[in-house]
Amino acid sequence: MTAVEHTLEVVSVHPHDPLAAPLFAELAVEYDTRYGDLFGGAAQELTRYPAEEFLPPDGDLVLLLEDGVPVAGGAFRRHADPGTAEVKRMWTAATHRRRGLARRTLAELERRAADAGYRRMYLTTGPRQPEAVALYLAASWSPLFDPAAPRPTDAAALRALPPEQRHYAFEKHLLGDPS
Repeated sequence: MTAVEHTLEVVSVHPHDPLAAPLFAELAVEYDTRYGDLFGGAAQELTRYPAEEFLPPDGDLVLLLEDGVPVAGGAFRRHADPGTAEVKRMWTAATHRRRGLARRTLAELERRAADAGYRRMYLTTGPRQPEAVALYLAASWSPLFDPAAPRPTDAAALRALPPEQRHYAFEKHLLGDPS
């Protein structure tokens, strides 16, 4: 028996495109399951930024489609720091994890951000997402925290931290940036 070769296509979509719906639906479940209302709840987080911020020329929402079905995705938007893009909405469908799709999505976002003129990328992830922390470290992102001093993961301890310490921040300088 031979393995079936699936076609993987990378596309940009509007955040309201029906192809993006699985990304946002699964992210909502993931956020609520892992964090509850710690960061304001999934609905608040997923509507925090206007959809237009994830559109060119300042941003992009990228999906990986396998045989036309969304299996992974992510986005970036202009960050407040000049020349910096912020990664948001990284997602891999639960049934497609452990295939390198998040790494491929992240690399595509990095390439597109560099093509849009960004010199640096920034992102945050929560302490209840160790697989995301591992992904960013493996993809040569620099932690803006001490990885040897992990943050607590229980909700009460996280609530006791100042908001800026409730997550892990990373940065990556893109090609052409001398920093």
